[in-house]
Amino acid sequence: MAIVSAGMVVLLPSCKDATAAVSAGDYPTLVVAPGDETVTTSYSATIRGRQDIEIYPQISGKITKVCVTEGESVRKGETLFVIDRVPYEAALRVAEANLAAAEVGIETARLEYDSTNELYENKVVSAYEMKTALNALHTAQATRAQMEAERINAANNLSYTEVTSPSDGVVGTLPYREGSLVSSSMSQPLTTVSDNSQMYVYFSINENRLLDLAGTYGTLDNALKQMPDVRLKLSNGRIYDHTGRIASISGVISETTGAVSLRAVFPNPEKLLHSGANGSILIPQHYHDVITIPQEATFELQDKVLVYKVVDGVTKSTQITVSATDDGRRYIVLSGLQAGDEIIASGAGLLRDGIRVREETTAGNDTTAKD
Repeated sequence: MAIVSAGMVVLLPSCKDATAAVSAGDYPTLVVAPGDETVTTSYSATIRGRQDIEIYPQISGKITKVCVTEGESVRKGETLFVIDRVPYEAALRVAEANLAAAEVGIETARLEYDSTNELYENKVVSAYEMKTALNALHTAQATRAQMEAERINAANNLSYTEVTSPSDGVVGTLPYREGSLVSSSMSQPLTTVSDNSQMYVYFSINENRLLDLAGTYGTLDNALKQMPDVRLKLSNGRIYDHTGRIASISGVISETTGAVSLRAVFPNPEKLLHSGANGSILIPQHYHDVITIPQEATFELQDKVLVYKVVDGVTKSTQITVSATDDGRRYIVLSGLQAGDEIIASGAGLLRDGIRVREETTAGNDTTAKD
């Protein structure tokens, strides 16, 4: 296909033969022919880490140390904050003392029970006294179990004074500093740790596009397996170096927007991508032996897409069917045009049926367009 700008003519070179060129006034024309095309469609997207974990304290207290800075990479288990340990160390010592006292109580109750049981066997004391001694032993054992639970709880609370990272990732903002009083009921997290080893990029497509995918690949599961790799355009216009794969398609269409959410996964070895950023997903669609035309060669009338063919030297409006895949520049023509058809290449919306097309001829291999 050859397309010339307004005021120019389209040249159809043929080895050493005269080349026919046509122009409808100041409007260029083109002769359509099938070929292989790749159309890239862009969708607005939101970038998230593989997981963004909000970090909340599990106890109350004053922050005594902030061990990280914003944007720092941390490993799973690394300490992020330290909360005042003194009251929790004291609580643990009290719990340990209560446990020791409970163990002594068990020994005392056991001695009492053994003595009472011997007297009962010799029929010195009644069954009631023997049963009372046994109950006292069971009570002491239960008290020990309770004290052991309190000791474990106190030990856990003490361990919670060191707030650690639950995963590898990057530290977010730090709204709380040393001296801040924090608690488990606070509404704002201490920070967020984002696992940025892989990035999840979320975007949406409309219902028609979803149906097209199912129709093209048979099922959505097949679509996920067979769809080509996708690219990511960053907010500054740069194309991200690594390709990604579409990993999931939501099973629910939004009643509000009529769109369905998809998730693409991208590697992030250089840590260039950050959770919360925006960009655009670029999805290539490969077509074989199809006719493509510039969108400016079309116009719409009552939700129909039309072009102007050049038939017997005059313009004639013709309805065409185009693919829902749209890169903003070209249409894939599904029906309405055949190889060899000549159409007005741009400015179709300003024309009408029956405009006479002027014909010109250039000789030889001279491919210079003429005004």
